[in-house]
Amino acid sequence: MANYTPKPEHKFTFGLWTVGNIGRDPFGEPVRPALSPVEIVHLLAEVGAWGVNFHDNDLVPIDATPSQRDKIVSDFKKALADTGIVVPMATTNLFSDPAFRDGAFTSNDPKVRAYALHKTMHAIDLGVELGAKIYVFWGGREGTETDAGKNPLEAGKWFREALNFLSEYVLDNGYGAADGSGLKFALEAKPNEPRGDIYLSTTGAMLGFIETLDHPEMVGVNPEVAHETMAGLNFLHHVAQAWDRGKLFHIDLNDQGIGRYDQDFRFGAVNLKSAFFLVKFLEDVGYDGSRHFDAHAYRTADYEDVKAFARGCMRTYLILKEKAEQFNADSEIQALLAEITADDGSMDGFKGAYLAEKAAALKAYTFDRPALGRRGQPYERLDQLVVELLLGVR
Repeated sequence: MANYTPKPEHKFTFGLWTVGNIGRDPFGEPVRPALSPVEIVHLLAEVGAWGVNFHDNDLVPIDATPSQRDKIVSDFKKALADTGIVVPMATTNLFSDPAFRDGAFTSNDPKVRAYALHKTMHAIDLGVELGAKIYVFWGGREGTETDAGKNPLEAGKWFREALNFLSEYVLDNGYGAADGSGLKFALEAKPNEPRGDIYLSTTGAMLGFIETLDHPEMVGVNPEVAHETMAGLNFLHHVAQAWDRGKLFHIDLNDQGIGRYDQDFRFGAVNLKSAFFLVKFLEDVGYDGSRHFDAHAYRTADYEDVKAFARGCMRTYLILKEKAEQFNADSEIQALLAEITADDGSMDGFKGAYLAEKAAALKAYTFDRPALGRRGQPYERLDQLVVELLLGVR
């Protein structure tokens, strides 16, 4: 039987807020006792994770005194040292506190925007202190319920100004370098929830926005399965676009039903075929970043079941990784792919960059249009082979 035990080279990570979720929802009180950050680190070590990520206030309460902060961080560092768990990514909670009820970087109130910068600078310091190389920005409150209340053009300018300011802060403090090495930012898109409409709602929108920043080399994206899927979009396509632009700095893995609220299910729990193609893509292109499970156990779970949830996320990824290897080695599948992508070389002269003579030759070329229309593609056969592969009968 194959061994699907997670190893450090797989770079599987969870957030303090994921396995530490106490099961509260808008309609119900907590069902699990809160675990301390130290307890969560030991839980993750027990299930075989490589790393732990955190929002600033997952670790240090927002109202902690300096001495309390130092004690919490010291205890956390000891837990990391005792278990070998690392901190690859950190982020700031700019959505829970009432101060951010109308946004953080895009709040209409300049005091709130300044406080958001203040909070984020302190959180970046903490992330760097604990070893984080990626800093994620999820703008959960950056949006509106009514466009009567906020100017989207001004809000975009405020968001840009904040990221430019924080990029300079990172450079000024020696956390990063102008060539893009060191600490990097990763922007996380989401279409809605908790705001009615969140600004920069897709990965593509984030990629366009990044090019307007003063230091675009420092900024990439952190796409999340649930966020694009809840809007009915194809997550794989957004990941491929980010990879093509060299901007896939981090990725959040979970699962989601289309058209539902943000469910954050165990990876592969809903759309197994989509999860397969995502894993295959990441493995085929050689993605070397964290594979972060931003997912939550069912509210019905106790902590033993939470451990099963965490193990399940990693185990499913490794099983799909093995399936991707089988796909690449399957002679029948590869023969169909060769048929689909067959190239007789007759169009070689038209490929590549524009040349005037190439354009003239292409304009003069006579195509057999009816023949082009008669060619079918064996996608039904290919897709059925994928289904059979995933069902374990190949």
